[in-house]
Amino acid sequence: MLKTRVITALILAPIAIGCILFLPPLGFAIFTGIIITLGAWEWANMAGLTSGAGRIGYAVLTAVVLFLLLHTTAFAVLVLAVIWWIVGLILVRAYPEGSALWKPVAVRGLMGALVLVPAWVGLNHLRSSHFQLANIDNNLLLLVYVFCVVWIADIGAYFAGRAFGKAKLAPRVSPGKSWAGVWGGLAAVAALSLIVSLLIGCDGRETILLLILSLITGAVSVLGDLLESMLKRFRGIKDSSQLLPGHGGIMDRIDSLTAAIPVFALGMTLLGWLHVSPIA
Repeated sequence: MLKTRVITALILAPIAIGCILFLPPLGFAIFTGIIITLGAWEWANMAGLTSGAGRIGYAVLTAVVLFLLLHTTAFAVLVLAVIWWIVGLILVRAYPEGSALWKPVAVRGLMGALVLVPAWVGLNHLRSSHFQLANIDNNLLLLVYVFCVVWIADIGAYFAGRAFGKAKLAPRVSPGKSWAGVWGGLAAVAALSLIVSLLIGCDGRETILLLILSLITGAVSVLGDLLESMLKRFRGIKDSSQLLPGHGGIMDRIDSLTAAIPVFALGMTLLGWLHVSPIA
């Protein structure tokens, strides 16, 4: 299993990094659209669409929505995403008692749209809009930063959880997650934010605001993971699919990012560091 995971990572990582760093905005929108469409195919199963035709139809519908959002501005979608993730927090906290509210296939399908579409919109908003913070105006570095926030939060949570993880965060949804893991992940994110602020020459105000936004983003990334875990537990499945040998599915790799990216993109916009412009 470890060998398979490593081989898959060695193949996919250069492709993903190359597409992020070298594709123009439209090419980036298409590449990320393919990823989101594959995630939609997986979500269809979590929503209860078990037939091949149903899953493909859901994925195609998602792709059509993404196409219709090309050349539009992202702000309204990002606001909707933040509202949705507040609702998502309530649903996770209420599980399993509250699952009757979202048990219908149509409702779970709508949940998938609210998870996946804003993530794509946020990604491309970060890629395409004018960005300026301190002495940096490189959108590619901005993308790398938000990915690092999520990854560092996950790494910090893993080690802190293993060392101190007695109090469980959401045992009915994801028994392996602990409050110690959350605080350890946020501490790691805080360290990353302060180091980056120092490196790029942020003033005191910018440093504090970037720290706050990064901590919010790191916290919300945990919610993205929990929401997908809740759907999988409800459906009785371990992985979203087997598309990535040794890693499960696309959703298993991007669940945290789907929550973090739109929240981070909206925060950057509200702070005036990212100016609204068409997605691609």
